Amino acid sequence: MMPQPSVRDFAQCYTAAWCSHDPAKVASFYSPNGSISINGAAPAAGRDAIAQAAQEFMTTFPDLQVLMDNLLVDGDRAEYHWTLVGTNSGPRGTGHRVRISGFEEWQFGADGLVARSLGHFDAAEYQRQLERGCDN
Repeated sequence: MMPQPSVRDFAQCYTAAWCSHDPAKVASFYSPNGSISINGAAPAAGRDAIAQAAQEFMTTFPDLQVLMDNLLVDGDRAEYHWTLVGTNSGPRGTGHRVRISGFEEWQFGADGLVARSLGHFDAAEYQRQLERGCDN
């Protein structure tokens, strides 16, 4: 496992990858056969599927910004807490601004990359903000 400062550097670079709007950069933080599952949905497995999942958020929110809120590390696991901010102005977008926080539970592989991520956020609040915006 990486030392904690290295995990923090990893998380900061992961945040920057999201803000780069390059889904391949996001996927590069995962093991080749790594996976991410969001709110218990079927996992996106493998870098291509992870890049596609990231692209969906980047398309939905062309001005997407991800902020790192906190990082908790325990052995080969970490909790990466984040806030997503963006305007739902992609195809079929509502035009509303969204600000939603959540976290990912990371399990690292032997290669030092994320082998499995379980993502969590309040889906009902997300939907409400898509429909009415984060200021309402």
